[in-house]
Amino acid sequence: MHSSAALLTRSGQLLLLGALGLGGCMRVGPDFQPPGEAWIKLWESPALEQSSQQGLSPDIRQWWQVFADPVLDALIAESDAHNANLKIMGLRVMEARAQLGIAQSGRYPQLQQASAESLYTHRSQSSGSNPQDSRFWQYSAGFDIGWELDFWGRFSRAIESSDASYFAAQANYEDARVLLRAQVAQTYFSLRTTEARLRVARENARQQRRNFEITEKLFKSGQNAELDLQQAKTQYLGTLSSIPDLEDQVQRTRNALAVLIGQPPGALPHRVESEGLIPLIDRAVLQDVPANLLLRRPDVRAAELNVAAQSALIGVAKSDFYPSLTLFGSIVWSANSLGGTSNSLDLIGGPSLRWNLFDHGQISNNVRVQDARLQQLIEAYRDKVRQAAREADDAASGLSRSLERERILREGEIAARRSLVLASAQYREGYSDFQRVLDAQRALLEQQDNYLISRSNAVSNLIALYKALGGGWYSAQPTVDQATRQVMEKRTDWGDLLKEPAAAQPAFPTPHGVTVDE
Repeated sequence: MHSSAALLTRSGQLLLLGALGLGGCMRVGPDFQPPGEAWIKLWESPALEQSSQQGLSPDIRQWWQVFADPVLDALIAESDAHNANLKIMGLRVMEARAQLGIAQSGRYPQLQQASAESLYTHRSQSSGSNPQDSRFWQYSAGFDIGWELDFWGRFSRAIESSDASYFAAQANYEDARVLLRAQVAQTYFSLRTTEARLRVARENARQQRRNFEITEKLFKSGQNAELDLQQAKTQYLGTLSSIPDLEDQVQRTRNALAVLIGQPPGALPHRVESEGLIPLIDRAVLQDVPANLLLRRPDVRAAELNVAAQSALIGVAKSDFYPSLTLFGSIVWSANSLGGTSNSLDLIGGPSLRWNLFDHGQISNNVRVQDARLQQLIEAYRDKVRQAAREADDAASGLSRSLERERILREGEIAARRSLVLASAQYREGYSDFQRVLDAQRALLEQQDNYLISRSNAVSNLIALYKALGGGWYSAQPTVDQATRQVMEKRTDWGDLLKEPAAAQPAFPTPHGVTVDE
């Protein structure tokens, strides 16, 4: 149903002023309510309490400093500056800012167009003995404007949704940084562990080679049986065969670390060979209770902001139930080149009312679609919180158990070393056969390798614990680096969108009262 007035009467003006006054305070659809999880306030984890402690240093935002490793610090700085996935997430923040600008444009007239025409006319008429021939130009120019009033909150709800999506994009960017820093640290310590395992294998291979050469000489001189020779050879070749696999693991891990910091495979910058064992930290240092840290995780904040964005879209869909009031106006100027004619200037304006009286289920089902999507996102948020708690509890339990295993294996390695010394001494003095030496060597290699792996597992669980609590999201670097910004500005007019915005708050309540900056 559609009706329009050609002219604005005084009463019509008063009606429109009243509509404008009401339009600012009427918004259909639900207001955002944080989904929340009641259990999180009372959640306790004995494993987490055992594996963490309250403190101010180091800051959880830069948790990797607990390792006091300058090489790791340099690698994380490189990944912050050059990692491709992190750059993509930063550009998605810029995309969300542009989408927010599109939504904000709904506050202004939606139809703004100018037109101009020039028409040449040649008219020839024959009437008896008086033929007529006329030539003239016709000119016209006009400007049309249409402004749909935000009477039911269609545009303000769309802005609310885009605003939430923008902050969700920022939270996803911070989450990408959390995952990247944890991955860099885990890959770095995995590299150091594999290099240590390679050194142990080479050292044991050298020792087993000497034993093999000794048994070979004794066999050739008739002092040893061939069995000792073949057993020594078997053990030596078995250890030797593990070295190529470890070397391959080292190279693959180096390449993975290089790609994480935005470099091609090859020599790693800032890479310093370290002969020492990777450091062990027995607990995480936290600046807040774990429950609050879980809700502060970037991916949890992003999930809640997605709920806020979808909640506003219900209001956008519901606004289609109600009439839309649009103000139209036109200015048209026309003239021609015929002598004796005058120019004309027409001013036309008035309101236009549109109302879909018969939606045949289209509008109502669209509202239901948006509501179903909202409930899906609420369930996704709740599951995200549960998964975050599970990750934290698993990592804390894993840290405690791996440290316990490391202590046991450390004592086992000491015992294996002593066993090899005693077995070798007894063999040389003739009190035992060579099999006991081989068994002691095999046990020592196994204990040393397991010990290195147990230390690596402990460090991995500590990193996973910090990651599960959202540590490492903060960085002072800009969202889009200077080089990328210059390329994009040269290609497209971005205005001020690529500049780092001042600290802003979303248009809806901040999740659980937690601000964007810690």
